[in-house]
Amino acid sequence: MRIVYRYHQAEKFWEREVDQVIVGRPRAGSGTVPDLDLTPDQTVSRPHARIWREKSGEGDAMFIEDLGSTHGTQLNGEELRGQGARRLRSGDALQIGETILRVEVPSSVIAGEIDKSNQFVIPGAVQGGEREGRITVSFEALDGAVADEEMPPRESTRVAETERFDARNGEMNRGDANRRLALLYELLLQCGTASKLDNLLQIIVERLVEAIPEASRGALLLRGRDSDALLLKAFRSSEGPVVSETLARRAMREGIGFVWKRGAEDLHGSIANYRIETGMYAPLMWQGAALGVLCVDNPQTGVEFTPDDLRLLVTVSHYLSMALANNQLQEELRREASVKANLLRQFSPQIAEQLLTHGTLQLSGERSEVTILCSDIRGFTALTKDMEPINVVELLNDYFSRLIPIIFAHNGTIDKYIGDAILAVFGSPKKDANQHENALRAALDMQAEMVKSNAARAAKGKATCNIGIGIHCGEVLHGFVGAVDRMELTVIGDAVNRATRFGDGARGGEVIISPQLYQWIWKIAEVEATTVSTKHGESLSAFRLMNVKDSEASSADT
Repeated sequence: MRIVYRYHQAEKFWEREVDQVIVGRPRAGSGTVPDLDLTPDQTVSRPHARIWREKSGEGDAMFIEDLGSTHGTQLNGEELRGQGARRLRSGDALQIGETILRVEVPSSVIAGEIDKSNQFVIPGAVQGGEREGRITVSFEALDGAVADEEMPPRESTRVAETERFDARNGEMNRGDANRRLALLYELLLQCGTASKLDNLLQIIVERLVEAIPEASRGALLLRGRDSDALLLKAFRSSEGPVVSETLARRAMREGIGFVWKRGAEDLHGSIANYRIETGMYAPLMWQGAALGVLCVDNPQTGVEFTPDDLRLLVTVSHYLSMALANNQLQEELRREASVKANLLRQFSPQIAEQLLTHGTLQLSGERSEVTILCSDIRGFTALTKDMEPINVVELLNDYFSRLIPIIFAHNGTIDKYIGDAILAVFGSPKKDANQHENALRAALDMQAEMVKSNAARAAKGKATCNIGIGIHCGEVLHGFVGAVDRMELTVIGDAVNRATRFGDGARGGEVIISPQLYQWIWKIAEVEATTVSTKHGESLSAFRLMNVKDSEASSADT
């Protein structure tokens, strides 16, 4: 039996050839030592739980039972204390005290089967909904080759889910199986130890494309926090992101992974534009909700993904879903702690407590995602050092009078003027579903207007200037502050500081957008990847905005 367990980011392995394991901590003075000692976790009882294997004519089965512990035992978030024995399935998440465990279930338990409806069931991969306790993946008819395929025999637990049956010669491709198994173990360790989510997601996409021979491109999209938008989080392709949003949403809507192959009627939308001939799509499901989708595809005709390819994709998507759910929980805890700390700095303790108690920031504003545009004149100090004050004021007035109407025309709000800089907000005070696109179009129109302005000013012999624009999006506290008769809208948060840093990195005539913004507008924005240096000595990954495509044309997808 093999168990992986993690306590405070330290991950360890336990492995013995036994059919039963007592988990807990040693009882002082009694000489009783558990099989799996979870010291130093002081929330673990002495003993805490029992895990065992039972053999039957249908194969092995794994079970767990809480032994009357103080802090309880959780299986996929459900408390087991006092509930008796519960069966373990592949992918189940156990929590004993503050320690997270993963039991490697024998191959006879996780093997699953392809039923007559061409659906392969992997136990324990979805919680909630009609498919509680499992995830289902389907194989659409590929010349009938998959309909009656039998699962290949398993030799051991470690090889079970990754062996591939080569139908051409009836032999097992061991090299491919080992490569897939190595990938699976690597990704599971990454899910448990990765400190940066974005890095983990990119690694997963990269490794999947490498491990699945027929996959030439891959992508991962997550559902927006407060919207139904699909945010591009990672991709592997030499020609930019390649995703059929229709197929991605189908996987999320149906809650199943599937293999898709283009038919004669699928000759329009992104499928045709990206030359998607065949692809695999697996939803990232957690507690009955779709967090996003993981997909790979191939633009070549005659290529077919195998059932084992799909099993690997679905298995990885399941473990990734658990990692995402855990990350979201941790982010929420950190956000709540940060909110409380910020409120205590910005408000009196009494008001801060009111805001936290009511679970909303309506008292002096609200917390939501906005898009922030920072425009700044390049070289303003050097430009104006020899100018008369009246000419400096005239330059600024001309500059502001031309750019402010553009921001207003795109539903933007002026937050403040900082010398020669403008800080504008999109999505506040009213929410705007198109805030990201509006900010992009405003920035391009502002740069176009500056070209016209400089030409007109140069013709009159007046000083000219260029602006750099940075755009970022993120969660801020925004609302009205000040006296009743002098209220002003303001935004507070780290996203404001980040926007100014991207603005600092933009040269004259440039529009620089952050990676966080690009994941919202990747379907309509034409960009160039770049790196910008800020006044703070940072080097930030960014994108240089070249053009914005028509949103209606870009939304056509099949």
